[in-house]
Amino acid sequence: MTSRVFSRINGRNEFATWRRPRVLLWGAAGVVALGFQIALEIAARGYGLPGPLTNQVREVVFAPASGPLLYAGMALMMVVLTWRQRFLALGAAVAVDIPFFLVRWATGGKLTFGNGALWVLLGCAVIAVTRRAGAERVLLLKGVGLGLLLVAGRKTGDAWLLITSKTRPTVLDPYVATADHALGNPSWLVGRLVRATDPIGSHFLDFVYVQLAVAAVVVALYQLRNVAAERRFPGHHLVRTFLVVGLLGPAIYMIFPVVGPVFAYGTGAFGTGGEEWALANLWPDTPPPLGTPHAMTYDEITPRNCMPSLHTAWATVIFIHSRGGPRVLRYAGTFWLVATLTATLGFGYHYGVDLVAGVVFAVTIEAGLRAFDRGWDRSGIQLVVHGTVVFAALLVSYRYLPTEMAAHPWLFGPLLLLAMGSVVYGYMRTTRLWEPKPVPAPKLEPQPELV
Repeated sequence: MTSRVFSRINGRNEFATWRRPRVLLWGAAGVVALGFQIALEIAARGYGLPGPLTNQVREVVFAPASGPLLYAGMALMMVVLTWRQRFLALGAAVAVDIPFFLVRWATGGKLTFGNGALWVLLGCAVIAVTRRAGAERVLLLKGVGLGLLLVAGRKTGDAWLLITSKTRPTVLDPYVATADHALGNPSWLVGRLVRATDPIGSHFLDFVYVQLAVAAVVVALYQLRNVAAERRFPGHHLVRTFLVVGLLGPAIYMIFPVVGPVFAYGTGAFGTGGEEWALANLWPDTPPPLGTPHAMTYDEITPRNCMPSLHTAWATVIFIHSRGGPRVLRYAGTFWLVATLTATLGFGYHYGVDLVAGVVFAVTIEAGLRAFDRGWDRSGIQLVVHGTVVFAALLVSYRYLPTEMAAHPWLFGPLLLLAMGSVVYGYMRTTRLWEPKPVPAPKLEPQPELV
């Protein structure tokens, strides 16, 4: 009995020792993330606009920018709750939202919702600190943090986009548009197809494009479905990759500012851009003519958010994580990926080469997080280095070899697809080896019959 108790205590100490570095690392990551938010807040206020922290605090009372996103964040938090607690949390959120909605309706304000979901998230944080202790407090705080991170990621992205438009007065669209000839200018082709399906096709694709985060939450809820029963989170899940993609992607925007075909070669969208800023009004009817590319000046409102395509990256992450689910979830992940790619091209938000870079970007980040979760080894390092090198090579080729790419599409088009395919194939082959192999049941020796 004594040895059994000692082994259990010793095992717990070993487990705690193993977890301590990870806890410290994620704690440090949280501090860095908070510092990053504060830096973005200061930068945004330098341009006379509220930053991510201010916008988040305002949504406690004022109309939220995205009600579905706030409820999606609350849904992520509820994975740590029992079913009874989930119903109570949802009821409380709706009870708070109804009077807010009625007041806005009566005063002619923006008819939106979501304050209730944010109130519930903050309320659960208070409950965790004041009414929970030990592992239960940590678990509830993790759930609240997960929900708030999803919402904060959106605010952080908005601040990033503002900074790109203010600090990058020139854009590199002519370079990317020239390189896109290697793929046959897919945005112009898909743009004409989407226009031919108006208004049904464009409205449907717009819904898919806008609600990408909600689709991610659906897959994440499936992955986190056992958290309440097991009282712990899995080591790796979709939300982690989703947030890291959104955090790192805008940094590439600063290095390679691009606004997109509908802005650089069309009439703009979302009330920004326009023919006075475009090189010519060509999208989607006439592909841009070949010439010597050069940087072009653009307005200080339109985000430089094309390279890489983060919508493609996020849809790729959803597709990867849906592979472990039931058939209906796998079909949904495939559908969302195809529909998102169609929307990004068909609305003129991205060039084809943006999508290639977005897939490589997403797969490389996913590989890195999975390698970190299982412990770095040679295969994980090789996979991440390969993806990083390919991504860097894509950006360099778009910037310094666009004319050659356009002049030899029969060579560079397949090379682009092969480069992307090599990263995807390497990820599939390596992660398949990481999967735990089933252990066959031991064979029972035949026993002599009892007489």
